[in-house]
Amino acid sequence: MADRGGDLSALPKEVRDQLAELDLELSEGDITQKGYEKKRAKLLASYIPHLPNADLALPDVQLSPGHSADPSPSPEAPGPSTSSASRHHRAHRSGGARDERYRSDIHTEAVQAALAKHKEEKMALPMPTKRRSAFVQSPIDTCTPPDTSSASEDEGSLRRKAALSAVLAQNLQSPDYWINRSVQSSSTSSSASSTLSHGEPKTQPQPQLQPAISLLADVLAHTRIENSVPPDVTSSTPQERGSRVDLPPAVRGMSRGQSRSSMLDTADGVPVNSRVSTKIQQLLNTLKRPKRPPLSEFFLDDSEEIVEVPQPDPNTPKPEGRQIIPVKGEPLGVVSNWPPALQAALARWGATQAKSPALTALDITGKPLYTLTYGKLWSRSLKLAYTLLNKLGTKTEPVLQPGDRVALVYPNSDPGMFWVAFYGCLLAEVIPVPIEVPLSRQDAGSQQIGFLLGSCGVSLALTSEVCLKGLPKTPNGEIIQFKGWPRMKWVVTDTKYLTKPSKDWQPHIPTANTDTAYIEYKATKEGTVMGVAVSKISMLTHCQALTQACNYCEGETLVNVLDCKKDMGLWHGVLTSVMNRIHTIAVPYAVMKACPMSWVQRVHVHKARVALVKCRDLHWAMMAHKDQRDINLSSIRMLIVADGANPWSVSSCDAFLNVFQSHGLKPEVICPCATSPEALTVAIRRPGARGAPLPARAILSMGGLSHGVIRVNTEDKNSALTVQDVGHIMPGALMCIVKPDGPPQLCKTDEIGEIVINSRAGGTMYYGLPGVTKNTFEVIPVNQAGAPIAEIPFSRTGLLGFVGPGSLVFVVGKIEGLLTVSGRRHNADDLVATALAVEPVKTVYRGRIAVFSVTVFYDERIVIVAEQRPDASEEDSFQWMSRVLQAIDSIHQVGLYCLALVPANTLPKTPLGGIHICETKQNFLEGNLHPCNILMCPHTCVTNMPKPRQKQPVDVGPASMLVGNLVAGKRIAQATGRELGVVEDQDLIRKHQFLSEALQWRAQTDPDHVLYVLLNAKGVAVCTATCAQLHKRAEKITATLMERGGLNTGDNVVLLYPPGIDLIAAFYGCLYAGVIPVTVRPPHPQNLAATLPTVRMIIDVSKAACILTTQPLMRILRSREAAASVNVKTWPTIIDTDDLPRKRPPHIYKPPTAEMLAYLDFSVSTTGMLTGVKMSHAAVSTLCRSIKLQCELYSSRQIAICLDPYCGLGFVLWCLSSVYSGHQSILIPPLELESSLPVWLSTLSQYKIRDTFCSYSVMELCTKGLGTQTEMLKARGLNLSCVRSCVVVAEERPRLALTQSFSKLFKDLGLSPRAVSTAFGSRVNLAIGLQGTAGPDPSTVYVDMKSLRHDRVRLVERGAPQSLPLMESGTILPGVRVIIVNPETRGPLGDSHLGEIWVNSPHSASGYYTIYGEESLQADHFNTRLSFGEPHTLWARTGYLGFIKRTDLLDASGDRHDALFVVGSLDETLELRGLRYHPIDIETSVSRAHRSIAESAVFTWTNLLVVVAELSGSEQEALDLVPLVTNVVLEEHHLIVGVVVIVDPGVIPINSRGEKQRMHLRDSFLADQLDPIYVAYNM
Repeated sequence: MADRGGDLSALPKEVRDQLAELDLELSEGDITQKGYEKKRAKLLASYIPHLPNADLALPDVQLSPGHSADPSPSPEAPGPSTSSASRHHRAHRSGGARDERYRSDIHTEAVQAALAKHKEEKMALPMPTKRRSAFVQSPIDTCTPPDTSSASEDEGSLRRKAALSAVLAQNLQSPDYWINRSVQSSSTSSSASSTLSHGEPKTQPQPQLQPAISLLADVLAHTRIENSVPPDVTSSTPQERGSRVDLPPAVRGMSRGQSRSSMLDTADGVPVNSRVSTKIQQLLNTLKRPKRPPLSEFFLDDSEEIVEVPQPDPNTPKPEGRQIIPVKGEPLGVVSNWPPALQAALARWGATQAKSPALTALDITGKPLYTLTYGKLWSRSLKLAYTLLNKLGTKTEPVLQPGDRVALVYPNSDPGMFWVAFYGCLLAEVIPVPIEVPLSRQDAGSQQIGFLLGSCGVSLALTSEVCLKGLPKTPNGEIIQFKGWPRMKWVVTDTKYLTKPSKDWQPHIPTANTDTAYIEYKATKEGTVMGVAVSKISMLTHCQALTQACNYCEGETLVNVLDCKKDMGLWHGVLTSVMNRIHTIAVPYAVMKACPMSWVQRVHVHKARVALVKCRDLHWAMMAHKDQRDINLSSIRMLIVADGANPWSVSSCDAFLNVFQSHGLKPEVICPCATSPEALTVAIRRPGARGAPLPARAILSMGGLSHGVIRVNTEDKNSALTVQDVGHIMPGALMCIVKPDGPPQLCKTDEIGEIVINSRAGGTMYYGLPGVTKNTFEVIPVNQAGAPIAEIPFSRTGLLGFVGPGSLVFVVGKIEGLLTVSGRRHNADDLVATALAVEPVKTVYRGRIAVFSVTVFYDERIVIVAEQRPDASEEDSFQWMSRVLQAIDSIHQVGLYCLALVPANTLPKTPLGGIHICETKQNFLEGNLHPCNILMCPHTCVTNMPKPRQKQPVDVGPASMLVGNLVAGKRIAQATGRELGVVEDQDLIRKHQFLSEALQWRAQTDPDHVLYVLLNAKGVAVCTATCAQLHKRAEKITATLMERGGLNTGDNVVLLYPPGIDLIAAFYGCLYAGVIPVTVRPPHPQNLAATLPTVRMIIDVSKAACILTTQPLMRILRSREAAASVNVKTWPTIIDTDDLPRKRPPHIYKPPTAEMLAYLDFSVSTTGMLTGVKMSHAAVSTLCRSIKLQCELYSSRQIAICLDPYCGLGFVLWCLSSVYSGHQSILIPPLELESSLPVWLSTLSQYKIRDTFCSYSVMELCTKGLGTQTEMLKARGLNLSCVRSCVVVAEERPRLALTQSFSKLFKDLGLSPRAVSTAFGSRVNLAIGLQGTAGPDPSTVYVDMKSLRHDRVRLVERGAPQSLPLMESGTILPGVRVIIVNPETRGPLGDSHLGEIWVNSPHSASGYYTIYGEESLQADHFNTRLSFGEPHTLWARTGYLGFIKRTDLLDASGDRHDALFVVGSLDETLELRGLRYHPIDIETSVSRAHRSIAESAVFTWTNLLVVVAELSGSEQEALDLVPLVTNVVLEEHHLIVGVVVIVDPGVIPINSRGEKQRMHLRDSFLADQLDPIYVAYNM
């Protein structure tokens, strides 16, 4: 159709308005098509010159191809299409050929209509962001069939350039189609532009498109209703459909022209200029919009949120018919000369008709290669039978006995060898098991074939010489052992290797009995391959029934395009054909790929009477037919369509007939049939009489089908399924329809069920699998009352269908393609058809789509995987995916969970080119699919989420809680360390009051006692410090400070040193000088941009008057590189302490009171907050005393420290503890482990250390790096049996998994599993719990994660579902009291209740060091009181959630031990759906989801959960992680992930204590600084 180009905007406004009104009238049916055209032409007549090349005719959409009885012609399809010639002409112009397997034009039209309807509520999906380098398309296979689609034999996938599709494609691109649609559905302009975009093929030049688009834009621009108000996208009231609305730009999606990053968006009135936040804003707007179907309410169990099924919808259609009556086939005729067995027929033809042709095979070009006569077939089969029985093995020990199973491994392209092998086996009475040729060791499904061979007990394989040469071999020439296969002997059956039977040898041909004749393989939905055994009598009866049903005559010619190893190809083309002395012409798949017309040519040349094809072959022939003019198909009396039971076959049959009717093809010869591996042929259409009316079609409602009932579709033609019948049931059979699940109850007449068959011509069992056999081959249907209808067994066919008028059988799908979502049944083929109706030609390959369901969170979820064309752009693919979502949602009323596109030729294929569904599913679940595009939509399809928790107002006051606990016999949750005791000796008091004095005292009394030893990576002591050396070095620093610093007492001095003894000396130098030291981690020379600003910030916040550092660091601070990230001109005075003059200070400062500040402790918390706390001299000395008592530290002891010495307990142990207690500290800077991992462990072994302290990062390094080397370390003499306690210093929940794997790994080196524990400290109190020498071992409890989310602790047994192990955080230190408090009411809580940990101790910090003096925060965190209970005690709030549990263990004093369990930081918790989540729990699940996730972190952003995962594998695995991460978080935490970000290893920032800096990560994400590999926005 010529396009109506031109520009409507040139018309006056009133004319445009009239046109719009006309369109509306037409769409609402107020005016006929003819009237519309007349009026329109009249209106435009005077403006015709304004519209160049205008053609005012309307598109002639032909809805129902060929001769279908379509009860609802659309208003736009007034009559049949124009003459076929013009139609052919048009076909050339249509863009790209199309797959007919799943295409009825009705359906394409329906999908387009549904999408148009979707436009007003169009989802503005943010496109995922992908790093450009990430995906390299795999090269396309060269041997793809016509039009570059590899087609699937199994599913009969097809493509054709049919007139109908062309007409449709044209109309989709003609503006009229869109104008009518857009005006009628009043869509918004934004969505219209994107709806159009699929109609702009990039490849073929189609000049008529540009005007169409501008025209469309104009029409839309002028049909907009004036004064429209932008809707409130955040509210949940659904928009009125009729009114015209303009959505704000946030929801519009980006037009193609806009650049991604420049799109300015207003989120809540604030302009945001960042790619990520724009997208997230779009996503939020999408999510806030109401969903289409209102979801029913969900119940909650009183205490547990259990997922509930939605209440059944009262409008669900229910079956109303009467109970079905079993259907009987016509009786099997009695034929006088029928042979007693199939081999007897072969013997007869071999003797009497030796010259008669049995089989013609073709070469790759489609020319005949050889013809096997019945004589040859007989003599060769006889030779093979003789060889098998007599020539393998010895006379006394033959290898094969009658009844043994033998594998037949022959390629499809060599049917002759296969026939001889099959009949040779029958004559030898061994059982042939035909299988596919394995192509590689890891062939898709080879393991399952192994299962088949195992269950059938096969140990011998027959093959041809050519095929054997092609099998993969080991280096020494043997055939490799295929994965999962039993050991096989290979026998070559080429004639030259066979022995002629001796004169006296005759094969034994018994009358057919119930022994197994052959085994046909069948793959289940799960991928298991089983063998269906067919008995000799079944084989014979089946041939007889087929002969009768198809009316085969002796000497006919049959063209067979199907696989001759199984199914129809075997039953018609190998067995029944020999029974009737038919001449079979085999056209293998390889020939079809090279020459798609070959089968039609063979029919024409040989005047074949019967052809055996699949829809794919019809389709290929149509595509190629334009080169063939002189073809005559009038000889065909039966065109058997093997996959005619697929509902989508109807359009292929119609289209084929349309093209070839002019070549003599008669409409009544098309015979669809229904088959199943278990029941063999179920039904087949018999050829009709010439001129008789063709059978009617059923036009069913998809909605009804999903509920399992048959309803003629009347209301909405978009969701209709047109099904053709598959004729009548086979002669001699009896058929019922039973419910597919549960007991086999008979269905009602209007109910869809599984077809079950009782017949002598069906399979008898799954060979070697008696259990499965019973459920399939011995089904006894029951009536409504549950009573069996008869004692005869039926076999399940796996086909879903119903019996129509006149006992015609209709099939609507297969059990294995059934997806049951929320109680409704959907057919995988129907979903594929809908997806393919969304014009995907330029995005995906039509024949390569897999649809399956995965179980996530108590329901099936639908996944679609398709192969993307290499030339498809990101934008196109995303466009296509979002439209598929909408189409499936509209037509099937079901949400897709995941839609993935993979590069061309990467999906696992079945041997005949189809997609291997179960391998694809397996790859998807294991993360081996490697998609290049993915769209997850959990928000729309997960409808069974528990209701969000509503926080109840707390009516019960803290006092009542306390009384309630006491009445219930629960003690208040508190724990106390042992007494600190009093120091009597006056001398000691002086020593212990101030650390500076303690050092002076030690320097006098024990000058040569070594306090510190610093080791390097080789474990060599590079520096030691005795008491005197340390004191003298400190004095030098003091003198320098006083001279050069110009400092006043109480000024702050920053110490910037690498971990070592200089740092310690500088610290005491500051104390001697009366200034306040602030230790700061030095910047990383390789990463100044990231680390220097933190240094600068601490210097600024602490208002430092001076910096003490080393020469190399001083140079860095003043370097050009440093100037790039901070202002180097404004540093305070910098003093390097490397070469100090030997001076002593005039005096050493002594603080007037112990409450004076000793030092400032600055640290960046995990939430990214920089906080400094003030430590007084009193707090320092009590803390040191507390540690000394807990760990029994005294001068003769040695401890090893592998920690960062800059803050918290790490600093205390490194710098303070030795000076106080006099023990020797061996210092190992954690950085040294990077160059020599074993240095820490070998130090423990070499010095026989009893107590050691480390951080989680050190433990993780050792676990990951040395885990495999324990044997080697043992050989080097490493022994850890001396270690009594190994304490991890942390401010978080103990990482049980890490400490346990560390203990297990190094158990072989003598490490006691009881040695490892975790300390606990916080900002307000640096050391609260620390496992000492006395007291019980740390205990572990298991708590229920669901309860934790509700802020409750429920203890469960180990291994309970959803249980979380927690380890006690050390023993409470001496002088420390801990209590658990409700953070809201501030009342004390009972034992085993979750609350905030509050601490009272003399060594708590005395407050935050702030510039602004936030006194309220100070009071709240450091000096707060309980609202009830002990009103006078001052407590410090740690900000951590935890609980105390009284255990049965006894502590040092003999009382029952109270264990403190830390659950996590209150600031870090995520409030989602009214519940409290700890990030570490979600991260643990995420890290388990896939082997390539190195580390993960989660945070929230406006109620969206964002998961960042580091990918340690190759970048092509990036998109595999998206569904797995979404699944695991949904399953284990009942949360829907909003955004999944895949980044490189090392992107997640981690602080010196090994804690993740989630807020830093969040900021970088929102500022778009992560350089992610992929960002997926889950819809």
